[in-house]
Amino acid sequence: MLSKSQARWFFIGGTVFFSAIFIFLTIDTLREIPARQNSDQMTASVVRGKMIWDESNCMGCHTILGEGAYYAPELTKVVDRRGAAWIAIFLKDPQAMFPGKRRMVQYDFDEGQIQDVIAFLDWIGKIDTNGFPPEPDLAPATLVSLRAEQAAVAPPQYFSTVCIACHSVADNGGTVGPALDGVGNRMTSAELDRWLSDPQAVKPGTAMPNLGLAEPTRAELVAWLAGLK
Repeated sequence: MLSKSQARWFFIGGTVFFSAIFIFLTIDTLREIPARQNSDQMTASVVRGKMIWDESNCMGCHTILGEGAYYAPELTKVVDRRGAAWIAIFLKDPQAMFPGKRRMVQYDFDEGQIQDVIAFLDWIGKIDTNGFPPEPDLAPATLVSLRAEQAAVAPPQYFSTVCIACHSVADNGGTVGPALDGVGNRMTSAELDRWLSDPQAVKPGTAMPNLGLAEPTRAELVAWLAGLK
């Protein structure tokens, strides 16, 4: 058992030691902050997007940088995970992207507001968080890369930025929807066109959203998919 004198010096020594550690960690944190943040890339669009984020109470459902609610997905790296084009379509009509499943509020954002929110999320994703959250299962390289031998021509940009978030070709892409390798052998061009025009009409209850594709975009996708033999 320690004597009163020993206990006093033990307490004083421990206090000094751990106070020194606390001060060191505080100084180290303050030194690291400028190197890890990307405030030099904070544009007016990013600021507007942050205001929309706050005013819409997005953190009431989502987490970002580990803070917020856990009802909906974590969004720190959402631009890397999904891509800006996919996010823009989703924010325009969340229910259309996941019929009967998503519970996200329809905020009726205009195009400018959607781009501001994406700018904010993209800026957040570039902050050096020392590895948080873990790398997304769908990295940027996956969104734009497909093996050339699997397609007669290069994939349309729409497929590389939106469709591939759910579908894969040659093991590259998402796993939400079926892989599309050889889809040209399974479906005719007319069937592909009907499916892309109105998935619910072809298969009621399908998770495939009606993306409201413009005729040129849909025709380009049909021609490319039909070539996947």
